[in-house]
Amino acid sequence: QVQLVESGGGLGQPGGSLRLSCTASGSVLSIGDMGWYRQAPGKQREVVATISTDNTTHLADAVKGRFTISRDNAKNTVILQMNSLKPEDTSVYYCNADVTAYWDVDDVFHFKRSHYWGQGTQVTVSS
Repeated sequence: QVQLVESGGGLGQPGGSLRLSCTASGSVLSIGDMGWYRQAPGKQREVVATISTDNTTHLADAVKGRFTISRDNAKNTVILQMNSLKPEDTSVYYCNADVTAYWDVDDVFHFKRSHYWGQGTQVTVSS
């Protein structure tokens, strides 16, 4: 079983900063691309930032210059640093990761690659 657990959401002030963290736990063999998405009420989920295994990053135009994404492969963690927050950043933020999980049945190992989502963490930007 694999789980993505997010932390760090909450209330931020316009112009302020918040840091989101997401850690994959469980039977993790390897992790490929990781990313952050967000979904505001009444809107579709949208990509915020992604990072590949070679640390190539992509950021949505709306957050370029303000947000950064990084990863710590030793800790199976991806971090979203959010600076210069705006009210329009208010949303539920979801972590996503491409994870290869493993398990054994009678000493025979099995592997499966799947996309996993975190449970979401609320970010509210307001004065």
